[in-house]
Amino acid sequence: MTTEQATTEQATTEQATTTQAATENDPLKDLYTDWSEILATTEGLTVRLFRSIFDEWHQPTAEPTDVTYEEGVVGGVPGIWCRPVGSDAGQVLLYTHGGGFSVGSASSHRKLAAHVAKALGVQSFVLDYRLAPEHPHPAGLEDAVSVFHGLVDSGISPQAITTIGDSAGGNLAVATALALKERGGPLPGAVIAFSPWLDMENKGVTLETNDATDALITRGLLEGMIAGVLGDSVDPTTPLANPLYADFTGFPRLYITAGSVESLLDNATRLHDLATAAGVDSTLSIGEGQQHVYPFNAGRTRAADDEIAAVAAWYAR
Repeated sequence: MTTEQATTEQATTEQATTTQAATENDPLKDLYTDWSEILATTEGLTVRLFRSIFDEWHQPTAEPTDVTYEEGVVGGVPGIWCRPVGSDAGQVLLYTHGGGFSVGSASSHRKLAAHVAKALGVQSFVLDYRLAPEHPHPAGLEDAVSVFHGLVDSGISPQAITTIGDSAGGNLAVATALALKERGGPLPGAVIAFSPWLDMENKGVTLETNDATDALITRGLLEGMIAGVLGDSVDPTTPLANPLYADFTGFPRLYITAGSVESLLDNATRLHDLATAAGVDSTLSIGEGQQHVYPFNAGRTRAADDEIAAVAAWYAR
């Protein structure tokens, strides 16, 4: 085979892969579309019902095999342990779930956390941190920091802990490392952020450019969640609330992923640029045609499974 033939074959394969990823069924998008209709047509939606809806977040995710779950408390914070068979108990993913700091739970995210843990060969603790508006910033962040210290106190090496989260939980995964750095203590060995929501000023460019393609996120939805978590007392440029204003010097190595059609895409790209400018070993992965936190399709779509495999390869290097 000539070099030209090999290049042509590779391009054809890549094009076919992209086409398949863009056209395959997307259970997560279907769920988001359903949620958006409910939110748009239901008047007087209470916080309790709002949270009940978002606890369906696990539905697009296939149940991973060979994983056991156990409720637990770490650092005074409740959560769910995800323990893949044969995994290294000395390495832990500290998983903070998404949901605008006000919805979502360990239950809604346990399957996703378990898929990632299984791929990486480690265990994961998905914490049920305190939610806004009852517990505004920095309650959730303090809970994540407490879990980190609890894991270290139990004998886990700080370098063997990875903070990981999606959406608002991606914010918390990043902010946890920033808070630990600010306090001069040991840092996690790595940070993973799936579609992180960082911009508490709500002015990202892709909120406009991707508004028509994002099946869930809108500026209005984010405005309500910002009001709940920050209230009137927290400046939206506070670095531990909005890591886009943080100093990333000395930050752990970082993996960021986002979907190309989601409204929060530029949160991921700006985070990568800031971290890289500060000398951080940062990897950015953009899923073509994918929605917000598309790894939720784990076990259902090739795009999600390939992304989790990419995270595992990055983690192992």
